[in-house]
Amino acid sequence: MESRGAFASKIGIVLATAGSAVGLGNIWRFPYETGMNGGAAFLLIYLGCLLILGLPAMLCEFIVGRHAQQNATRAYGGWPWKFVGYMGVFTGFIIMGFYSVVAGWTLQYVFAAVAGHLQGNADAIQQYFTDFTNNPVKPVMWTLLFLCITHFVIVHGVQKGIEKASKIMMPVLFLLLLLLVVCSLMLPGSMKGVEFLFHPDFSKVTASTFFDALGQTFFTLSTGMACLVTYASYFGKDINLTRSAFQIAAIDTLVAILSGLVIFPAAFSVGVQPDLGPSLIFITLPNVFQQAFAPVPVVGYLIGIIFYVLLVLAALTSIISMHETPTAFVSEEFRMGRKNGARIVTVLAMITGALCSLSLGPVPELQLFGKSLFDFFDFLSANILLTLGGFLTSIYVGWVMPHKAVHDQMTNWGTLSSRYFHLFVFAAKYVCPLGMLFIFLHQFGWV
Repeated sequence: MESRGAFASKIGIVLATAGSAVGLGNIWRFPYETGMNGGAAFLLIYLGCLLILGLPAMLCEFIVGRHAQQNATRAYGGWPWKFVGYMGVFTGFIIMGFYSVVAGWTLQYVFAAVAGHLQGNADAIQQYFTDFTNNPVKPVMWTLLFLCITHFVIVHGVQKGIEKASKIMMPVLFLLLLLLVVCSLMLPGSMKGVEFLFHPDFSKVTASTFFDALGQTFFTLSTGMACLVTYASYFGKDINLTRSAFQIAAIDTLVAILSGLVIFPAAFSVGVQPDLGPSLIFITLPNVFQQAFAPVPVVGYLIGIIFYVLLVLAALTSIISMHETPTAFVSEEFRMGRKNGARIVTVLAMITGALCSLSLGPVPELQLFGKSLFDFFDFLSANILLTLGGFLTSIYVGWVMPHKAVHDQMTNWGTLSSRYFHLFVFAAKYVCPLGMLFIFLHQFGWV
């Protein structure tokens, strides 16, 4: 049987794990959540949630993964805690199923931007999106292609696949993002967007704002789906888990803020409101780029292409981690080679992704509990499984794992400072579980 892989360098660990966190949630979800919740007011609350809840939750998963040095289903020991690992693998897989559909859209939109199909007024762009998502072939084709690209990375292993790809994609992602920020800030009236992002409007803050910020924190850091547990199982004993968590959270937040500096200045420059919700990147932004750079159309054309290439990279770095979790599970639990395990996961993901795509229009009968298959998987993962997985992992680290094992992981067996150990244990025992419990109850209107 093949030996388990491992990351070869510290920078590879940071970039790969940050790539798992950095995704469409940063470039798509964060801007519209910020737009609907008072701009900088939401950003400040989000940063507070990140420090108080997000970092401890991430560190919990790192501790579980590196302590076990095994796939997620073995990382939590025996039953009943083994269930948390199975749930994490299942969660990551179903997220990959519907996430790959949206990822496929980003590929289509790169093609559409290059071909000049995203030109015209807002109604024309809206119609383009509607026609595309209702097409029975095109969305499925792009979904399958995206999963094939992901498979190519995964079959090359941890070092030669995931780490190598991350070292290429993450720097390119940052360069493209910085280029877009510069272009957006050069637009007339762009400073209104900057002010919106960094000047808090507390009049829009409600109790829901805090829950939205909590939800965004856990969604963007990829907690609760066993991706971080799986990646941490490939960490060496010399890796400072606390420092790595801070570095990854910082990169993740920086990408989200830079995305805001692309979207908000461009939107304000043409008088578009920043609270347009999830339709922002596929319906609103093509028209925004077109209007904002109307004096020099070729610039608007290039900006549109670069933006959708950026989305492809962000989606790919995330979906690679979603694929790795079930791949590690299948290949190790069923004692088969990595390539065979990856093939099984890819085929199953293709079937799931195709069904999710078809459920959005061409085959509306594909439903569960009154929702399209896409919407049901989205609801199940975001509203139940992610929160439950993070909640149970925090309970496991805070109450079940021996404190010596937790201390050893945090301090690299006594070689690092233990200054924040008791603070972390308090967060794992009480703060994280209560925070996630409130998110869970709020999503069902119970608080």
